[in-house]
Amino acid sequence: MPKLKIHQDIKPLSEVRTGIANFIKQIHDTKRPVIITQHGKGVAVLLDVHEYELMQEKLELLSDIQTSLIQIENGEGVAHEEAKTSVLKRVRR
Repeated sequence: MPKLKIHQDIKPLSEVRTGIANFIKQIHDTKRPVIITQHGKGVAVLLDVHEYELMQEKLELLSDIQTSLIQIENGEGVAHEEAKTSVLKRVRR
């Protein structure tokens, strides 16, 4: 996701209400989210669907890596040769 441009990507709710189609086009074209504010505070994020899906995939991968690191710290890891042998057995079936 491209870096947020504060002067372009933070908008008050009143402005988003009146020009939602323009903001949807903006996020589609720039791939940057729009931060929506209400009373000067951030309340929501308008995000391109594809960018959201990519974010979810990255979070899932990071979660899997964190789980793996915890398993290794707890001695639950599998040696490379053992994992390789196990995978090769499955592939050959």
